[in-house]
Amino acid sequence: MKSCLITFLILITAGSSSFAEEMKPVDTLPALIESALTNNPELKSSQSRWQMYTSKAKQASALEDPLFMFKLQSMPAREPFVFNKDPQSAKVIGISQQLPFWGKRALREEVAQFEAESYRWAIEERKLELARMVKEAWYQLWAIDRKLGIIDKNLKIMTDFITITESKYSVGQGVQQDIYKAGLEKSKMLDMQITLQQQRKSLEATINYLLNRPGSTPVGMIADFTLPPLSLSAQQLNETAIDKRPQVKSLASLADKGHASHRLAEKEFYPDLNLAFEYMFREASMNDPGYNMFSVGMTFNLPFQQQKRRAMLAESASGTSMAIEELNALKNSISYTINDALAQLERRRKLVELYRGGIIPQAEQSLESAVIGYRVNKVDFLTLLDGRLNLFNYERELYDSQAEYMMTLARLEAAVGMELGQKQ
Repeated sequence: MKSCLITFLILITAGSSSFAEEMKPVDTLPALIESALTNNPELKSSQSRWQMYTSKAKQASALEDPLFMFKLQSMPAREPFVFNKDPQSAKVIGISQQLPFWGKRALREEVAQFEAESYRWAIEERKLELARMVKEAWYQLWAIDRKLGIIDKNLKIMTDFITITESKYSVGQGVQQDIYKAGLEKSKMLDMQITLQQQRKSLEATINYLLNRPGSTPVGMIADFTLPPLSLSAQQLNETAIDKRPQVKSLASLADKGHASHRLAEKEFYPDLNLAFEYMFREASMNDPGYNMFSVGMTFNLPFQQQKRRAMLAESASGTSMAIEELNALKNSISYTINDALAQLERRRKLVELYRGGIIPQAEQSLESAVIGYRVNKVDFLTLLDGRLNLFNYERELYDSQAEYMMTLARLEAAVGMELGQKQ
């Protein structure tokens, strides 16, 4: 029983490093993010959409195709295709070109360019979201691996518990109920291990989905990291977000599009022109020498449909207002996200320091004392189990706090639009 106690005390002071050493790191976070940005089909779809609207912008300022005309003019019905009976008969060719009112073409191109620009920034926003999702899954996976490590350690501890209780029971110093309690606690650990293993597979599938690779591709053990410091204030982060966040720029482009659309709608109150040129081929008839003739003309539409044009103005004004208010709402959301994230980061950092520097060492000492006390019958088995459970829960809280710190930082980076922490 003495050798079991020695082994048990060694297990208490040992961390989950043995679990980490069994699986060497094979993936790095920057490599996974780069792979996601390269292979994710949704991102490729967004890029194709941007290219589509860029091509539309190139078409917006183009003139309509000119119209070519050919006709037979003033032909006698009794003698068709005879051109020398009537001096009015002629073969006529002509060409006409529609010309929008001055400034419309440039405004149409401007509207299309602002729309294409909004889709370009939408791609950058999607990249931020994709990187955030990869980071969150990555750090959740790290926490699960560490929890599996401490479960592996605690399963060995519970095995030693069972050995100790059986030894004490065999010499009449313990009760059989302690053996059953130890076995029950071990079964609970196995149940938790099964759950965590399933969660790990789900997170692997999530990462593989984001990277557009086979779902069964394994993700190796994730290396440990230190919590990166964050020295920027909320005001500095907010200013950075307004300057760098792609979604801010996308909505600003939509607001600019609304302004340009309003100016274009105002131009609709002015007429468009149509220039035409016709040339008539005539033949001599009777006393007419049959000289060829030409004509030049100009037509324009009459913008009498004022209700339609006023509705166009109202539509563009509403679109502009919608984009501006969405931009204001986004800025408000960014400000809230930054302040909330900073509060969470501070809380998680303090918890990590507290667990590492105080709670966990104290819990280890308390459990060691309980083991020694149980050996000499000064504490009961429930006290021993409580000490083991407290240490286990504190270690889990430590890993959860570390992972949550990094996930909150990832959300903050997505809100601000740039990397904030030092690269690990």
